[in-house]
Amino acid sequence: MWQRKQGTINDVSINTNLRGIRALCYYAMDKGYLSSFRIKLLKVVKKIKPVYTSEELEKLLKKPDIKTCTFTEYRSWVMVNYLLATANRLETLYKVNIEDVDFKSREISLLHTKNKKQYKIPLSQNLSQILAEYLTYRKGDKGDALFCNAYGERMHKRTIQENIQKYHNSRGVVQTSSHRFRHTFAKLWLMNGGDIFSLQAILGHSSLEMVKEYMEMFCDDLQKGFNIHNPLDCFNREKKQQQGNRIRMRT
Repeated sequence: MWQRKQGTINDVSINTNLRGIRALCYYAMDKGYLSSFRIKLLKVVKKIKPVYTSEELEKLLKKPDIKTCTFTEYRSWVMVNYLLATANRLETLYKVNIEDVDFKSREISLLHTKNKKQYKIPLSQNLSQILAEYLTYRKGDKGDALFCNAYGERMHKRTIQENIQKYHNSRGVVQTSSHRFRHTFAKLWLMNGGDIFSLQAILGHSSLEMVKEYMEMFCDDLQKGFNIHNPLDCFNREKKQQQGNRIRMRT
């Protein structure tokens, strides 16, 4: 039985490698190159994904004064809005070009994703307005990066991380992570009654497994809005409203 030093590699990473090894071994078994045996994944305790609080979002989403702020601060504000509205990974945001944002059809084309799968996501009304204004300052050609440095060139991923961190610190938000916006999007989407299939498509997951994990992690928070979205409660609430508006002939 093999053992590993504690703290060298986490269970999730081990399972990721095991899946690749398992696929190769099972292929060899099917071809008769190996005797049949099973490869089990490690049981992983799922940690609750960290998300931004309402207070933190209020600080981060407050628009800076365009007349006095620098382009760096303004661009960081736009990026924060973009990350919250799209749930894009940093690697995806880094590769988005101006031409990938279609204001007419209200879509964003994501051509560089973690699983190498290209797909489109809706462009929200608020983000559409923010990006339209941003591009009047950013300018640039269609093939240029959507988010650029002060010289109009594509930013490095590390530079994006550092800028977001500095922006957070300037707003008094200690916890900083571009991926935290992704988790926050998933939680708020589910709490606001969004369906899991649309969430899966927006996040770009090939299966519902990760979406199910989000539902399990945020179970307590989802319970708070259960009566709001529950069909029976919605029906009875509408029925009471109709009865309350009814004209009474007798007292």
